[in-house]
Amino acid sequence: MAMVSEFLGKLSLNIGANEPKYPTVVPAKDFDPDKDAARIETAIKTKGVDEQTIIDVLTKRIYSQRREIAFAYERRTKKDMISALKGALSGSLETLILGLMKSTPQFDASEIRGAIKGAGTDEETLIEVLCSRSNDELVEIKKVYKELFKKELEKDVAGDTSGNFAKLLLALVQTKRADPTAIVDYEKIDADARALYEAGVMIKGTDVPTWISIMSERSVPHLQKVFQRYKSFSPYDMQESIVKEVKGDLQKSFLVLVKCFENKQLFFASQLNQAMKSKGAKEKIVTRIVVSRCEVDLKKICSEYKANFGESLQKTIMEHTKGDYQKALLSLCGPEE
Repeated sequence: MAMVSEFLGKLSLNIGANEPKYPTVVPAKDFDPDKDAARIETAIKTKGVDEQTIIDVLTKRIYSQRREIAFAYERRTKKDMISALKGALSGSLETLILGLMKSTPQFDASEIRGAIKGAGTDEETLIEVLCSRSNDELVEIKKVYKELFKKELEKDVAGDTSGNFAKLLLALVQTKRADPTAIVDYEKIDADARALYEAGVMIKGTDVPTWISIMSERSVPHLQKVFQRYKSFSPYDMQESIVKEVKGDLQKSFLVLVKCFENKQLFFASQLNQAMKSKGAKEKIVTRIVVSRCEVDLKKICSEYKANFGESLQKTIMEHTKGDYQKALLSLCGPEE
């Protein structure tokens, strides 16, 4: 019997611990790093740089293949491929291609570091990355952050933010979120929904620590049910309650969290839509989402985009970006489905 319960214990831990992937960038078939490295060498040496070849090669390989190309390039030329790409490219295309030369957790860690390191904090980036990544992703990001920057992510976040906003981000970075289980605990769903209501809408002021602990420690499927149940206590849904109860960066963070719990790919689709439709396309946001999600769930983001905004992400990219940068984005998104 002990064996069986142990087996079941393991089984329920594995359910949904790893979210399913919907990548647009998949391993290239008949992959030949030496051939790819030679193509990139020629493209960089060409008078005026052959950006198209660089895009064709690097946007159609997964990260581990891009790394092999970089090793092959170094063997061939005795030069570092990343430095060579830096020298050959510029602007938004350079940012995107250099982003692809990092693994997804390395890219996320670098984005967080960039948001913290500058003169002022770039809260927008910090919120988007920390509030939208799964527990598994955050565990990886923390590890990589330490390897890359010789610093603890917790310490950097704490040193750069303050108040309840800092407490929420720290709670997320501490990755205490429960794994999803096959068991639905209706009593706990009810208790959490009531606690969220009693900590906010029901009282004058807001008991923010209660909100933080529930939203940073419960599993995502559990929270989805909590927010459904919440509506039977509160005259406002969770997002409306957040807007009424808290302000500023704390409000933005809670909203991103709740949107991601409810439908993460729709959240990213909305971010892309806003960024591209805003005056002066916010290329930084577009690049960040497309690069960080192309090996994770960009395919699903594309389908949410079309379902919610009436045109494909690819069409919006065509309308709002141009040149080689546009070609690279379209190549990462893959063909319209």
